[in-house]
Amino acid sequence: MKQLLYCLLVVLFAPPLAAADMRFNMTPGVTEISGKVYHLHMTILYICCAIGLVVFGVMIYAMINHRKSKGAVASHFHESTKVEIAWTILPFIILILMAIPATKTLIAMEDPSDADLTVKVTGSQWKWHYSYFDQDIDFYSILATPRAQIDGTETKGENYLLEVDKPLVLPINRKIRFLMTSEDVIHSWWVPAFAVKKDANPGFINEAWTRIDKPGIYRGQCAELCGKDHGFMPIVVQALPEAEFEAWVTEQKQAAGAAAEAAQAALSQTLSKDDLMTQGEQVYLGHCAACHQPNGEGLQGVFPHLKGSPIATGPLSGHLEIVLNGKTGTAMQAFSKQLSAQEIAAVITYERNAWGNNTGDAVQAKDVNEHMNGSAGTQAPATAPANTTPTPAPATEPAAVVDSATIVDPASLPTLTHEALMAEGETVYTTTCAACHQLTGAGIPPAFPALAGSAIATGPVANHLDIVMHGKTGTAMQAFGKQLSPQQLAAVITYERNAWGNNTGDTVQPADIASHGQ
Repeated sequence: MKQLLYCLLVVLFAPPLAAADMRFNMTPGVTEISGKVYHLHMTILYICCAIGLVVFGVMIYAMINHRKSKGAVASHFHESTKVEIAWTILPFIILILMAIPATKTLIAMEDPSDADLTVKVTGSQWKWHYSYFDQDIDFYSILATPRAQIDGTETKGENYLLEVDKPLVLPINRKIRFLMTSEDVIHSWWVPAFAVKKDANPGFINEAWTRIDKPGIYRGQCAELCGKDHGFMPIVVQALPEAEFEAWVTEQKQAAGAAAEAAQAALSQTLSKDDLMTQGEQVYLGHCAACHQPNGEGLQGVFPHLKGSPIATGPLSGHLEIVLNGKTGTAMQAFSKQLSAQEIAAVITYERNAWGNNTGDAVQAKDVNEHMNGSAGTQAPATAPANTTPTPAPATEPAAVVDSATIVDPASLPTLTHEALMAEGETVYTTTCAACHQLTGAGIPPAFPALAGSAIATGPVANHLDIVMHGKTGTAMQAFGKQLSPQQLAAVITYERNAWGNNTGDTVQPADIASHGQ
């Protein structure tokens, strides 16, 4: 009998005792919270093992010592008050003992206050967009696994489907707050080593936080079924010592300046069609092939084909418009902020000449820039076919984004009607502001204040201009002076001051934006 009990003890307690070294068990991770989650998991496991030991021990003892072959006679009893009280109180006590540490851990997981760094994480099919608040750093992180490995023509690498072109870089020993949202469908940002798994919902902001203890590279992936390429949406985080992180921030700002200079220089360059096709193929495989397929045939009923399509073989202006600004109500994203003018020129050239399209067009960066600035239609590309007639941009199309800190002559900016500003402002608000302040302007207090009836949206216009253009330190409110053009800023402020019953009657013009603070 004793040997049997010893064997039972070994069977029940050997797994939890060796759990830390087991491949399939939860890992302690590299953060304080992940450690708490791991220890909570192990505590609950030990409690379950103890319950199993008692229950199965009593069952086995009863079966061995009270079997019929030993002459045992079953007792007859009904409605034992003591038994009913016991099996009600004991589980209640056990649940309380389990709930206390679980509640403490959950409360700690949901406390993003007093963060040293805030990062906005935006999911879109199928990439992550990271924005560092107060750092003027943002970039897209895209799957870097070669297409040949995915197609099975090459041996799969060590980090197959868990590698990206640009990892999220974070400092260790600092509290980092994440704001999660989405541009299209529900995604979920999950890094097991941090014990962070939070849904990214379109139109809403969810919060999470972490403080990383050890430098290293940590991998995760989207944990929500977000579409056909759900498995191609990895997360890679590179944790650096604080000094190295500050150096990285400096490098990123210098790289951004160099990229801006290169983009400006590209406007005066004319590349050969072969060079554009080579670059365009790489851009297409990295950003477009997931939906439209490497062969340009798309997925019928889901993603339209580009091979022989009216977009890829029709007027160039229509092709530029949909690549730059996307298409509302579909999975087609706007790539104007994701790719440089040179990359967009190359990928459009590739799409218009690959798979037998053969339009002969060679789109240059200056053509893309002209379309973005609303001057498309003034002249067609030199290599465009004679029957390609670009459509002039609408008169109310927003001007190119400029730094509002740059001195701009207010007299050079247009004066728009109140109705035109409200229409454009609603569009800007929906795409830029509604994730925090909600479509109804009700916000998500206390994290994101309401704009409906707020002191900012109904008070002095100067205060409204200042907080939208320059943000608010210590909060999630970003500075939009470098993200939106004067016309877009004027439109969204006009909208916020007259929507949801605010009805101030104010009409803010682009000239007011340009003159603010000068």
